[in-house]
Amino acid sequence: MTARGLGQEPVNRRNFIKGCVAASAAPYVGASTMPVVGAPDPGSDREYWLQLMAKVADPVLKALSLRQLRAAMPVEAQPGDEQARRQSTHLEAMGRLLSGIAPWLENGPSDGKEGQLRLQYCEWARAGIASGVDPASPDYMNFGRTPQTLVDTAFLALAMARAPVELWQKLDKAAQRNVVRAFQSTRVVLPPDNNWILFAAMIEAGLCMMGESWDSTRVVYAIRQHQAWFVGDGTYGDGPHFHWDYYNSFVIHPMLLNVLEQVSKKSPAAYERFRAVELERAKRYAAIQERLISPEGSFPAIGRSLAYRFGAFHLLAEMTLRKELPEGVSPEQVRCALTAVMRRMMAPPSTFDANGWLRIGFVGHQPSIGEHYISTGSCYLCAAAWLPLGLDKTDAFWAGAPRQWTGQKIWSGEEVKADHASDA
Repeated sequence: MTARGLGQEPVNRRNFIKGCVAASAAPYVGASTMPVVGAPDPGSDREYWLQLMAKVADPVLKALSLRQLRAAMPVEAQPGDEQARRQSTHLEAMGRLLSGIAPWLENGPSDGKEGQLRLQYCEWARAGIASGVDPASPDYMNFGRTPQTLVDTAFLALAMARAPVELWQKLDKAAQRNVVRAFQSTRVVLPPDNNWILFAAMIEAGLCMMGESWDSTRVVYAIRQHQAWFVGDGTYGDGPHFHWDYYNSFVIHPMLLNVLEQVSKKSPAAYERFRAVELERAKRYAAIQERLISPEGSFPAIGRSLAYRFGAFHLLAEMTLRKELPEGVSPEQVRCALTAVMRRMMAPPSTFDANGWLRIGFVGHQPSIGEHYISTGSCYLCAAAWLPLGLDKTDAFWAGAPRQWTGQKIWSGEEVKADHASDA
């Protein structure tokens, strides 16, 4: 688990995460018995999430804090693409991981075993951001040098929007100035007319959150285009065409919600109306996502970017964190469903390399499933499913009794209300 050249792990963190391998390797109970969850009680669900989060995050954050991410992180990519991906994969790892764990960094406990881990990760995250935006650092993230940096600067902006105190306000002034310059430098990238226009908008929303000058044109364009690309039933086209994939969850709904949240604070009259519409559409898409999870904790392997694993449920996690789940979907059943998915997907030991870095795959190591733009850093979008860690452990999501999710209810013959489309 120790990253190459980074020394030994502190004992408290090693003890915290050492049980994760055994926990994730335990097979999920088959659907024939229709279990409620893959863990015996609500508390163990949160413990499992924390263990898994730590196992994934530890190599990245530790290397970042020491300015050794480029030296330590392997770059797995399609043959022939490795050199090109080295230009952006480290920013992918940082931005995507932080965007997923940001609510926990911002709102998690400060005491006990979990609190110690959180405070350590907050410190490492800030050190990593400061290093990543420093042009003199060996880990400088090449902002604006490749189109891909637009994507993952947006995820870094999303992380800061979700943790404004821990990941923005607590940065020193020099690091803050470098962040602003890094964000501004990505404006040279012209995004294609698809979900990428939301990355440009999210960066501007991040600058807005920071109190810096921001380009409202990029924000308005992204919003208007997505209004035009709405195809019904809570779903947007990725550009003018609909795609069977998870980009409505990976990017579109979460970015729209967070962009609108930030800019509406500055200009409520201009954005609040569509913000209300988008919230209702996101609720419908969250309902669809919850129904996609099978009784066994699997979901359809459809479309591109499957190497993001359970990051496919970014939107379901977002709506859980916001306490905006659709009618008939309880936080407890979402917890149980997502836990089952994570246990099933992360069970194969080949998911990680010998030093604890994620490898390309949907379940285990499946290099051929990665498109030309997929590399090691890309895989850390799986962290998007961990947004509910930002909820207090006493919240119903964590403390409520286990409940079957919709797929389990239906396939066990339980009475379930009919599902209907929404064109709102």
